Amino acid sequence: MAAEGSEKPEPDSAPQNNDTSASDNGNISPNAGDVGILPSPSSQPHPQTIQPNSAASSPVDASTAQMVAEQPRIARVRSRTGVEDQLEMFSWSEKSNPENGSVTSRSSLWSTSKEKAFERDDVESQISVAGSSIENSPIEEVRACVPVTDDPTMPTNTFRMWFLSLFFTLLVSFVNQFFYLRQNPVSITYTVVSLISLPLGRFMARVLPRRQFRIFGQTWSLNPGPFNIKEHALIGTAVACCSGTAYAVDIVILQKKYYNDDQGFMAGFMLILTTQITGFSLAGVLRKFLVKPAHMIWPANLVTVALFRTLHENGGSDEQHQQEHKSQGGHGRMSRMKFFGWVTFGSFVWYWFPNYIFPTLTAFSVLCWIDPSNVVLSQLTGSNGLGIGTLSFDWATSTSALSPLVTPWWAQVNIMVGFIVVAWIIAPIAYYTNLWNSKMFPILTAGLFKEDGTKYNKSMVMTNNILDPVKYEAYGPLRMDSFFALTYGIGFAGLTATLTHVLLYHGKDIRDQWRAAISMRDHDIHSKMMLAYKEVPQWWYGMLFLVSLALSILTVVKWHYLPWYYLLVSLALAFVFALPVGIVQAVTNQQPGLNVITEYVIGYLMPGHPIANVTFKAYGYITNVQALQFTQDLKLGHYMKIPPRIMFWVQVICSILAGMINLATTDWLLRAQPDICTKEGYPWTCRNTNTFYSASVIWGVIGPGRMFGFGSQYSVIQWGFVVGALLPVPIWLLCRRYHHIDFLHKIHFPVLLAATSSMPPAQAYFYPNGILLGFIFMWYLRRYKNSWWRRYNYVTSAAMDTGVALSGLACYFLLQSWDKDFVKWWGTSEDIDHCPLAELNFYGK
Repeated sequence: MAAEGSEKPEPDSAPQNNDTSASDNGNISPNAGDVGILPSPSSQPHPQTIQPNSAASSPVDASTAQMVAEQPRIARVRSRTGVEDQLEMFSWSEKSNPENGSVTSRSSLWSTSKEKAFERDDVESQISVAGSSIENSPIEEVRACVPVTDDPTMPTNTFRMWFLSLFFTLLVSFVNQFFYLRQNPVSITYTVVSLISLPLGRFMARVLPRRQFRIFGQTWSLNPGPFNIKEHALIGTAVACCSGTAYAVDIVILQKKYYNDDQGFMAGFMLILTTQITGFSLAGVLRKFLVKPAHMIWPANLVTVALFRTLHENGGSDEQHQQEHKSQGGHGRMSRMKFFGWVTFGSFVWYWFPNYIFPTLTAFSVLCWIDPSNVVLSQLTGSNGLGIGTLSFDWATSTSALSPLVTPWWAQVNIMVGFIVVAWIIAPIAYYTNLWNSKMFPILTAGLFKEDGTKYNKSMVMTNNILDPVKYEAYGPLRMDSFFALTYGIGFAGLTATLTHVLLYHGKDIRDQWRAAISMRDHDIHSKMMLAYKEVPQWWYGMLFLVSLALSILTVVKWHYLPWYYLLVSLALAFVFALPVGIVQAVTNQQPGLNVITEYVIGYLMPGHPIANVTFKAYGYITNVQALQFTQDLKLGHYMKIPPRIMFWVQVICSILAGMINLATTDWLLRAQPDICTKEGYPWTCRNTNTFYSASVIWGVIGPGRMFGFGSQYSVIQWGFVVGALLPVPIWLLCRRYHHIDFLHKIHFPVLLAATSSMPPAQAYFYPNGILLGFIFMWYLRRYKNSWWRRYNYVTSAAMDTGVALSGLACYFLLQSWDKDFVKWWGTSEDIDHCPLAELNFYGK
């Protein structure tokens, strides 16, 4: 159960506003352009036109003036992007009084879009920005999705929000972890839960009792009113915490199934708990730089905002949207809700073809079909090779490597350039010149091999789960294909390029942001509107960090995961990279990962210890990921005007609960399926964990000293650190010298170098197909059909994801889980792209 209404800041907790345009008696005095206050639209269907620069306000009737003077006024501010000043309604609400049972009443006032409404309260006066015209966000993508409206009286901390959040956290954590260990994982996505929770929330709003009661001096109600968009967004945030399984679960599986080192349930629980929550404390620092500044847009959040607005802005708002659309040069056609429904339906129907009826649509390797018996042609053009010319008609496949309708077009160009240079130029040259004896291995694989191309058996070089140097010398060194090795070097370069790029391009901004954090500089309308809510105190984050640090040290010491001082090193890496990586993600929607650098560092500090290696990686990498996930959710709350304190508790509580369910589900499966994580245990083959295991062998068992150190054939890979640090410098100097050349400012080496960071296991053809969609939507439609793009682009992305998710779940539970495969024909071949030689080495073996 939760308190009705939203949190309010204490009067002395916000900067004072001495602007006299909002007087004590509630009158709004002239400032730059007066506001005319008219009676409610219900009593005046055709309000008179108000000139934005008139010298005097329109008269008000006595009852309206009395209401304005006596009641707290919460401004719902909207600024539209049309070329004309438009009238907009402002709604003031009377707070409900639990003592006398008074109910909320509303009165409607009208104003131009360039004017403000004011609160007598100092904080709320700042929200409405007295004395200055209301501008929209300076970012077009944000203007297209995020309204500059808010109702701070909208309840968020409600019983139904917590009930549905905890329910879906339990459900999604169990289901996604259950299928995570299968050959073809199926998951309940954020989008699916957003759709399901809407009717459930509305149902609870209809059936729960509305009676109010008091607990600890607070007025509570199981049903404070209609189910609203902020409650819905908080439920979605809870699901975002558990839609992906806890990273440390793989360590538990690794110990039990691969290294025969079962530490027990409590060890796994503490490991998962501490790795999940330690990163949250970083958000207290990052929010100043990654949430409040307008140019930190977090593109992925725009799709989420579009989805929630589409689901909630229906009915009477359709006409409003059509009028808005006309004012922006478009035509009053289909509402966003109807458009969302039709696209979702089309996506649902179509996905049955690549997913079940015609899987070859996933990868149309047309060039390979010219001569499927040619190994070189297959390696270059097959979907399991470099994918040159391979087309995909599967939305899930085309968007698996990036979000083409979300990622800015300039960032996608950087990704495509990086991909072409690495995957289609450097990789073939390295492979066919037999660099590192690469012809003995497939051209694109995460497999580990001996010199002769046979699989590497790590058990032959270990004693008691630690590398045995004598056995290693006798068995021989570990080898991998040239592409896999190059991706490590490029990963090294990407990390140092990120640091250099952020220092050169954002160093001054970071310094200035420290100074601007307590002022309104660089704060757009959304930051000013968020002043209506209490911020999370810094000491909350500090206490969370101290508690999680103490528990982390206890965990690694008690169960011998890692020396405590190396734990501090891993956390230091996460802290150092949090801001630069966060800036890159907030601007480009791409996140350079710390998995490689953490493996590299601990591989030198503790060579031959695979469990210590993956534990160090979990704390360093996941602390960074969780910090940025929390920060991204804070930005979503920023866009949706959700009280930050509620967002904080939803994130922390649901993350802890999700980790517990992940571990319990995994522990049950490991006991119930004796052959799990083996070929004999199909479909419980643990495909994702196998990749995690390969990394533990490379970096933990063998170690970077033997793999990449001086004297190793892969030693050149380490020069990636130096190359990456230097790459941004020449472009930065050119930008300073030729600042008028726009394309120089769009060259972004952290994104360019991260283009192939997911390969393998990601397949090469994912990238060009995704960027083709990006060209259509983020370049052509945005440039030539801008009105349509602003209205429908992000709705399209959300609808396509929704249709695929619903279709995939329906297909699995109705047919595939019962082993009901589609009839055998050419389109359902086991070799999906009919190019089987792409998986073989140069000699066809």
